Amino acid sequence: MTLLAPTTIDAVSSAELPAAVARETSVLSSPMVLHVRVVTGHGGGPEKTILNSPRFLRKLGYESKLAYLHPPGDPGIDALAARGRALEAEVLSVPDRGPLDLSVIRRLLTICRQEHVAIWHAHDYKSNLLGLLLRPFHRMRLVTTLHGWTNMSGRMPLYAKIDKWCLKYYQAAVCVSGDLVEECHRQRVPPERCHLVYNAIDTDEYRREHSLAEARRRLGAPETGLLIGAVGRLSPEKGFDLLIRAAAELRRGGRDLSLWIAGDGDARGDLTRLIDELGAGDYVRLLGHVPDPKLFYEAMDVYALSSIREGLPNVLLEAMALGAPVLATRVAGVPTLIEQDNSGCIVEPGSIAALVEGISRLLDDKFLRERLSAAARRRVETEFSFARRMEKVVAIYDEVLGRR
Repeated sequence: MTLLAPTTIDAVSSAELPAAVARETSVLSSPMVLHVRVVTGHGGGPEKTILNSPRFLRKLGYESKLAYLHPPGDPGIDALAARGRALEAEVLSVPDRGPLDLSVIRRLLTICRQEHVAIWHAHDYKSNLLGLLLRPFHRMRLVTTLHGWTNMSGRMPLYAKIDKWCLKYYQAAVCVSGDLVEECHRQRVPPERCHLVYNAIDTDEYRREHSLAEARRRLGAPETGLLIGAVGRLSPEKGFDLLIRAAAELRRGGRDLSLWIAGDGDARGDLTRLIDELGAGDYVRLLGHVPDPKLFYEAMDVYALSSIREGLPNVLLEAMALGAPVLATRVAGVPTLIEQDNSGCIVEPGSIAALVEGISRLLDDKFLRERLSAAARRRVETEFSFARRMEKVVAIYDEVLGRR
């Protein structure tokens, strides 16, 4: 592999000198952060944080761009780029043909040098490893965010091991839940490099605009009965099979309800077969990918998170911000976000009976749903605002760069 020589002011012509000086001055005053992540299709929960970051960072003295590694020809990168433009975030496409594709390393090194990247901010195992590989050829500090190791199917256990191995070589690890801080300590990451920074949400963007009745009418939801909603990647760790079985049991008990699930993923076929097996097609719907689920949240009588493994799910923050009464399983960072019977209800994971009991309680008590809805919004506004989160992230950047 041929590595490119770094661009310097000495290498430019006299005509280009003023522009080069301006670039260098801008870099010194506003360091560049490069967020790096591997993605297929529309991405996942971390995109809600990554795509939102640049406009907040700019106000706090940092420039940033987003480098997404993706399969060649994957149309999802165009959708991500469009989302980025709407949020004032520049998405850089990095086609990735697999582990032996050295063009990925060349492309990323070129980006680092051209953009004068000061901080490499990784978001998964491959971007963690690539940061370590590129660091000898471009001077930059290494920061990573741990979003959690939830999907442990296929090769994911191997990828998780690589991810954890990289941690001790990074200057800072941003953990979205307390269990991830503990994992950092188990990997012998120095405590001063581990930072607990919860996921957060832009409360101005996620603000209710429609009443429950109006949202249901616009969404085309059933006019009668209650609507249980869920949003997430269709994969085993989300526990959607348990939620579907719980809905079927509630219907057999005489409840007039529907269950709609927004999202896509490898488990779609299995879930479709389960719905057919239960004869639940009249009241359970898999909506597929929903680019903007705000109206869906507003139409829910109950938002149900049935996950078996999680970090601190953004979908839970979105539901709470938009006033959907929440029932969630007790996993990872969820108890940090939800105060039992105050801002939501928590049940034990992996149990159909627990989901049935928790959902029944909410469906039976309209006043409880209204109280939880109002309290959830207040909690998100006071404890989980995106602006406050980015202030904490910038403090970490300042520390690793020595910008006190």
